[in-house]
Amino acid sequence: MWQTEYTESRNRLPATRTSGQTPGMVDRVFRDVELAALYERLNPWGSGDDFYLELVTAAGSVLDLGCGTGRLLRAAREAGHRGRLTGMDPAAAMLVQARRAEPDIEWVLGDFTTHRWEGAFDLVVMTGHAFQELLGDEQVRSTLRGARRALADGGQFVFETRNPAARAWERWTPDRVYEFTDEDGAPVRVWHEAEPDLVGDRMTFTETYAGARWEQPQVCRSTLRFLDADALDGFLGEAGLAVAERYGDWGRGPLAPAPSPEIITVATAADQSSEACSSSDFSAGSRTTSSSR
Repeated sequence: MWQTEYTESRNRLPATRTSGQTPGMVDRVFRDVELAALYERLNPWGSGDDFYLELVTAAGSVLDLGCGTGRLLRAAREAGHRGRLTGMDPAAAMLVQARRAEPDIEWVLGDFTTHRWEGAFDLVVMTGHAFQELLGDEQVRSTLRGARRALADGGQFVFETRNPAARAWERWTPDRVYEFTDEDGAPVRVWHEAEPDLVGDRMTFTETYAGARWEQPQVCRSTLRFLDADALDGFLGEAGLAVAERYGDWGRGPLAPAPSPEIITVATAADQSSEACSSSDFSAGSRTTSSSR
């Protein structure tokens, strides 16, 4: 049952890329080259990837913030995208995998505290629940400001976070074990154990890897932040961004308080959103208002 549930969407597992304490601190699961090499086997392509791939292939220039192994941009290139594709990640071990797989993409080590673009991209995405790795308010603010600066006129910033009302962490239990084989065909078992409740808006959990390649299980401890739609909108507004569209699942269903597993946000520059709402065609804006409350 767990394997079936898992393979429907790779983002059901609570993988995290940074510790959230400082921009330069990266969780072991992503700074360890051996564990990073297992990432795509543990996280198969899912409906969330399909959602983002459609956006990326339609955009001329794209920045994937927290790109990991670069699978999304690699898929876009394979699908025929010939524009600028840039992937940025704070974890060097993940970028090792990305560069090996596709050297014809710009791979950048760092985040918006170390790199700055002005109006360079038609689309900025932050996938795989990477947004939840921003634990501090200032980390959230600097990331959103960086995304806003990086957008070209008419550009979009698209990201997702788990809906806290859905309480996904209650399913992160040791009895739900995911099994797969590594590149040598050896079996690997992975399971998670989350603390029973949030501390404020943060959830801490462990991710354990076991298999013949290790003398003992490898345990990684991580924390994720769960922000609701109202909190997200406050941070977006501070950064000069406004919600253009919002969904509660990868099928673009409306956001409902409890049933929706995701909070998927399509944001644009606030002045652009205002212009759109004052025009005769404001369907995206009105759809957002109804779905985010």
